[in-house]
Amino acid sequence: MARPARELTPDRSARDLFGAKMRNFRERAGLTLEGLAGVVLVSKSHLSRIETAEYMPPRELPAQLDAAFGTDGIFEELYGLARKEIHPDKYRRRMELEARARIIDEFAGQIVTGLLQTEEYARALFRVSNPRATPDEIEEKVTARLSRQALLTGASSPDLSVILDEAVIRRSVGGPAVMRDQLARLHELTDTPRTTIQLLPFEHGEHALLGGGTLTLMTLDHGSSVAYEEALTTGTLLEDPESVRTRRRDYDLMRAYALSPRDTAAFIRSTMEALP
Repeated sequence: MARPARELTPDRSARDLFGAKMRNFRERAGLTLEGLAGVVLVSKSHLSRIETAEYMPPRELPAQLDAAFGTDGIFEELYGLARKEIHPDKYRRRMELEARARIIDEFAGQIVTGLLQTEEYARALFRVSNPRATPDEIEEKVTARLSRQALLTGASSPDLSVILDEAVIRRSVGGPAVMRDQLARLHELTDTPRTTIQLLPFEHGEHALLGGGTLTLMTLDHGSSVAYEEALTTGTLLEDPESVRTRRRDYDLMRAYALSPRDTAAFIRSTMEALP
């Protein structure tokens, strides 16, 4: 017995409205998902996730839907809105995508990225970011942060590549002891079968992400890519292919100018030794 179609929420966002309209016109045309897949040459599973707003539509799909349903540009217009809006549940969505990522590339300009933080380093950051937080609130945040790191230890863990601005390892967080432990963790993960860490030195000068926070690029299990930009108190999920390609170009340029993993390990080791 076939499962009932998932209820849609077209009033939630432009992306949800796109999916709801796609299902509405598909059913009106008497097409199953499999039948529509044969028309637009997008897989049945991908179309299903577009209808439920889990995936952004690929750039070529709106025109194909307008042609198939004779909708005179409706899907092109909806796509124009959907590609510019901020995802309504961007944090939850980011976690879902991260769990499905096969490759994760990150740039961190100010602090160690969350996937590589030690417990005490994370605790120091949460304390200073909210001095009024209770100890229990701090511990809840630390636990949540560390739970994300289970992503790196499973049998299907993604390949992780991280570029750190030199400022990340120069700024002491939590005091010398905490920072020494954090640098030791970075050092051991600099070059492993699943992780590489590279340092972008000050001597390189300006770059496209200077002054920013963290950029995360995720290549998903079906081959598409998304980007997530995180500043001090905000995060933006980018699923539009053009925006993701721009961030990818910025990341690749920084990787070209970064130190090799071996030289990065030596740099981190010398920074550890210089700590009081």
